[in-house]
Amino acid sequence: MTSLQISSLLSNSFCSTSPSPSTVKSSLHLPKTLSIPLSVPPNPKPSRKLFEELNGFSHAIPILQDNSGNNSTTTSTTSKATIIKLYAILEAVADRVEMHHNIGDQRDNWNTLLLNSVNMLTLTASAMVGLAASIGGGGAPLLALKISSTLLFSASTGMLVVMNKIQPSQLAEEQRNATRLFKQLQSHIETTIAIGNPTEEDVKDAMERVLALDKAYPLPLLGAMLEKFPKKFEPAVWWPSTPKGINSSKYQEAKQQGKNNGWNKGLEMELRNVLEVVKEKDMKDYERLGNLVLKINKSLAIAGPLLTGIAAVGSACVREGSSWPAIVAVIGGALATTVNALEHGGQVGMVSEMYRNCGGFFKQLENSIEDTMEKDEDQRENGELFEMKLALKLGRSLSQLRDLARKSAYSRVEGTTIDEFASKLF
Repeated sequence: MTSLQISSLLSNSFCSTSPSPSTVKSSLHLPKTLSIPLSVPPNPKPSRKLFEELNGFSHAIPILQDNSGNNSTTTSTTSKATIIKLYAILEAVADRVEMHHNIGDQRDNWNTLLLNSVNMLTLTASAMVGLAASIGGGGAPLLALKISSTLLFSASTGMLVVMNKIQPSQLAEEQRNATRLFKQLQSHIETTIAIGNPTEEDVKDAMERVLALDKAYPLPLLGAMLEKFPKKFEPAVWWPSTPKGINSSKYQEAKQQGKNNGWNKGLEMELRNVLEVVKEKDMKDYERLGNLVLKINKSLAIAGPLLTGIAAVGSACVREGSSWPAIVAVIGGALATTVNALEHGGQVGMVSEMYRNCGGFFKQLENSIEDTMEKDEDQRENGELFEMKLALKLGRSLSQLRDLARKSAYSRVEGTTIDEFASKLF
């Protein structure tokens, strides 16, 4: 109904027809507040949930809202500044997640493309040597095949030296681990913000974790690449050298309220027994496997270029009346192709990095338990929470974790070795 129709209706309703006694007066009673939409409202703004779905966010991030109303007295300026700092670190961490993910995909492509290229060069050179040996007589055809095969073997040797030096499969695994750990740090910062009341210690801890991860998993190759063939297997270290505890003021508050923070002698003994199993079984086993894979990778990295180099020399010595140089070149090329397929197709470098990362996981677990046990009870994380986190990290329930601690204690009393590993994940 338009405004013109409404005014006409009102005028007809309030006017009398004639001054006769039988006249019936009519009236229209309208509500006091009449809402008549005269225009179409503008489209509502898209929700943050829709924005996150369109931009690929995996989970929502708590938003810092302006509490300038009645709640302004509950949020201090210092707390707001701390939250802003944490958001700045969170943005940097999210950017690193994307960078490491993209570079990991790129280096995984390197491994596939370089392996296919080197094997094609080697097999083509071997076929040329065999063809040159089968050609009777000398002349230009034999010379052309000799030179071509020698150049191809030499090119594959040079490419293999570079490829075995950088280990593309290991580089890709490093970036995958870095992506996972930065996502873990991202979730930790978001949880800190969501819980509320972050402190400067939280900001400092987040900064140190970011820098430690940058050092453990560098992006550039030249000058900063991790050593792929160390003398001894060493677990990865991606946490700060001086770990920071959780805000101790919360634990002080819990103590003042009469709580013991969830710690007792039984829990401390349980953690020591579990740590003993981690040291004696898991860490030693991964150290043994890591050293074994490292030796295998070194041997394969040396054998590949050596075989292609021998094949290049053999192909250069192919001549009429002598079949041995051709035999050496063809066999060397075939063996080099097999070694390359085993090393890079089997991604032995990736396996070595996987063991290095698993060793670092158990090393961090050991440091976490020892650092927690060295602190006073009022400075520790809640005991029940710490036990639950430890059980989840080892892939066990709380009852399974306590059973493991009892088995460790019995085996130590009896002087035997426990027959199971602490972790059920790795």
